[in-house]
Amino acid sequence: MAELELEPRELTTLAALRDEARGCQRCPLYQNATQTVFGEGPDHAPLMLVGEQPGDQEDLQGHPFVGPAGKVLDRAMADAGIDRKRVYVTNAVKHFKNEPRGKRRLHKRPNAYEVGRCKWWLDGELTLVNPKLVVALGATAALALTGRAVSIGRERDHPITLPDGRTAVITTHPSALLRMRSDAEREEGMKLLVRDLTNAAARLAAKK
Repeated sequence: MAELELEPRELTTLAALRDEARGCQRCPLYQNATQTVFGEGPDHAPLMLVGEQPGDQEDLQGHPFVGPAGKVLDRAMADAGIDRKRVYVTNAVKHFKNEPRGKRRLHKRPNAYEVGRCKWWLDGELTLVNPKLVVALGATAALALTGRAVSIGRERDHPITLPDGRTAVITTHPSALLRMRSDAEREEGMKLLVRDLTNAAARLAAKK
C-alpha cells in the first residue's frame, strides 16, 4: 500500500508533537475516526501509562481513557494510590479502529501494521516525556513498546527493559475487566490490576 504521508518532521515539544498528530494520515484508521486522540499529562511525568487505542467516547471527546475503561482505570489508580494528574496517559494507536454496526461502532483491535505506523508518535511521547517507568496496559501496548508479542499472564508485573533502555511493566488493559462475565471474575481482575499498579508505584518510588 502506498504511504499516505511523509515521515513527520522532527519535533521538540509535546505541544508541537500533539499539533502535528492532529492531521495524521499515516494509516487508514483516520478515515473512520472523529479525531486523533493524543496523550495527556505533565510534560515530564515520571510515570507513563500506555493503552491500546481510543474507544468510542475517547474518539468523541478527544481525550484518552474517559470512557468505561477509563473509569475502571481511574478506580484502579486511586486504589493503588496513584494520582492521575501526575501521570502521562496515552495509547499505542491514536485513532479509534471500529466497525459500524447500525448506530453503534464496535471496537476492533489494531493490527501490527497500524501499531507500527503509529509508533512514531509513541516514540516521540516517550522521548519528550522521558518517564522513569512505563506501564503497558494490555497486549497491543506491550507489542508497541517491546516490538514483540507478549503473554500478559506470563509477563505481567515483571519489570522488563525496552529496546530504548527504559524500564516497563505489563498488566492487563482495564477494558478486559469489562468483558469478564461474572462479578467474581471482575473483582479478581480488579484486584490484580490494582496490585500491578501498586507495585509499579513502588518501583517508581524506589527510583527516586
